[in-house]
Amino acid sequence: MHESFEAPGAIEKWAKYHDFPVTYTRFYQNDKLRDNIDEFDYLIVMGGPQCPITTELECPHFHTKEEIEFIKQTIAKKKSLLGVCLGAQLIGEALGAKFKHSPSREIGVYDLTLTKEAKNDPIFSTFPKKFAVGHWHGDMPGLTPDTKILATSKGCPRQIVRFSPKIYGFQCHFEFTPESMADMIKNNAQELNHYKNWPFIESAETLRKHDFSEMNNLLFKFLDYMESLVSKNSH
Repeated sequence: MHESFEAPGAIEKWAKYHDFPVTYTRFYQNDKLRDNIDEFDYLIVMGGPQCPITTELECPHFHTKEEIEFIKQTIAKKKSLLGVCLGAQLIGEALGAKFKHSPSREIGVYDLTLTKEAKNDPIFSTFPKKFAVGHWHGDMPGLTPDTKILATSKGCPRQIVRFSPKIYGFQCHFEFTPESMADMIKNNAQELNHYKNWPFIESAETLRKHDFSEMNNLLFKFLDYMESLVSKNSH
């Protein structure tokens, strides 16, 4: 976690429902990265207002090089990974793919459309061809030669990517809940105001009215699939 308000939200709810042990590295509280990568099965890298080239001068608790190196080591150990927003960009960087600015900033709940590549994906081939999901971003992950783009939106052509069978990146936010959205609004009010006249920016009032349950259910479906991969590898 890079910031308190970029919370796991529904991801945490799913883990607690299944009684999975969860540990946190809260960089904003100056937590250190774990020494032993073998202690966990699944790494989830959350979002934040930073980007992969944010310096420690700009954000003292954001240590890009250390985090990217940790992600590289996790990939080398053949662990399962999910990157959300900034997290997706950092996974791309760890794989040698530079992040890019999205064609348009998006803040709100907007539709994603699955690509032809999604038809061949073991989990997203089971998703609706179009569905609404949360957004709060201005960048998007880089693409390796093996990366598959699974979903796009009107404002961003790289919303869901599969870097490898066990590594996915979400530029979007399936994990938003009313509580986490309230935190996002509270801590990013200046950003909302600055971009209020852009085409894909919703007001704080509109953001608070959304029902996130449907996108959360799709997230649970994805996490169930990823957990099945972890279980398969542990036997």
